[in-house]
Amino acid sequence: MLVIRRRLGETFRIGDDVEIQILDFGGGQVKIGIKAPLSVPVLREEVFLAGRQNKLAAAQAVGNGLADTLVQRLQEISQKSSSSK
Repeated sequence: MLVIRRRLGETFRIGDDVEIQILDFGGGQVKIGIKAPLSVPVLREEVFLAGRQNKLAAAQAVGNGLADTLVQRLQEISQKSSSSK
C-alpha cells in the first residue's frame, strides 16, 4: 500500500486519468474529490462488496437453476428412452 501525505487543497494522480484532491478534513474524516473518466468505476468499499456479493448470489442462483434444468432434462430423456424399448 502506498501512503501519501497531502495538505488541504493538494492533489495526487492515479495514472493519467484519475485526479484526487483533498477538499476538507476534521472530526476524524477526510473529504476528497475524485475526477475520473466515466469508464472508471469509483465506489465506496461497502458498495463494491455488496455488488460483488449480489453478483455471486445471482451466479449461484442461475447455476443452481441450470443444474436443476439439466437434471430434469436428463430424467425426461431417460424416461423417453426406457419407454421406447
